[in-house]
Amino acid sequence: MAIESIDRAAKEFVLSLQEYFLFATRAALNLFSSPVYWSDIIVQCDIIGVGSVLIVVFAGFFTGGVLAIQSSATLEQFGATAVTGQFVAMSMIRELGPVLTGIMVSGRNASSMASELGSMVVTEQIDAMRALGVDPMRKLTTPRVFACTIMLFFLTIVADFCGILGGAAVTVFMNGQNGTQYFSMAYQHLHVRDVLQGLAKPLFFGFIIASIGCFYGMRTTGGTQGVGQSTIKAVVFASVLIIFVDLLVSIVMVSF
Repeated sequence: MAIESIDRAAKEFVLSLQEYFLFATRAALNLFSSPVYWSDIIVQCDIIGVGSVLIVVFAGFFTGGVLAIQSSATLEQFGATAVTGQFVAMSMIRELGPVLTGIMVSGRNASSMASELGSMVVTEQIDAMRALGVDPMRKLTTPRVFACTIMLFFLTIVADFCGILGGAAVTVFMNGQNGTQYFSMAYQHLHVRDVLQGLAKPLFFGFIIASIGCFYGMRTTGGTQGVGQSTIKAVVFASVLIIFVDLLVSIVMVSF
């Protein structure tokens, strides 16, 4: 019985993985053939990007402040508190900014995509769209995937900027250090490779968030209870996959 359960679970996992890759590939390729619903893309950019700005600003600012507090306490033992700005900037731009933004946006938007599309599935609105000759993938999934990928890129820049400002606020007002020195260290020790690494990750993360949210939303079964299950799965799998892809991208970028 145990072997049969493991075998069944493994088959279901492989099948789900295959279905997800086909789903995500189709959602991406739809952008390069007509019709493309640009108005829906703009609406989703507003919902995903503008709607997430506030939480990204606060999360980035407070994370930068925490980094400044913890790093200065450690660096003080070695008399190297002057490099606090470098530490905060490198941590935010290369790692914490993209990952934190991805997880925050995942909690807000992957859940909303899964619940919204799941509700449309259980109320047979998706079937009605197909009956009217409208492709639900083009109309519902592709705009969300494209908008989330683009907007997460800009949200990451906002998070990085706010994180550096948060570290500066803590460094100047709580630790009594020089603000000019902080920003000088943060700027001088950043390299193009660090910035590229930090800005490449949100492109992957945004695609993951939207594709997984739409994937589980479109596969919803079981009425309203199924909508809740799809929402939970979307947030959990998107968050885990973000961290996994972050590891892979970091390994690739550091090796060059």
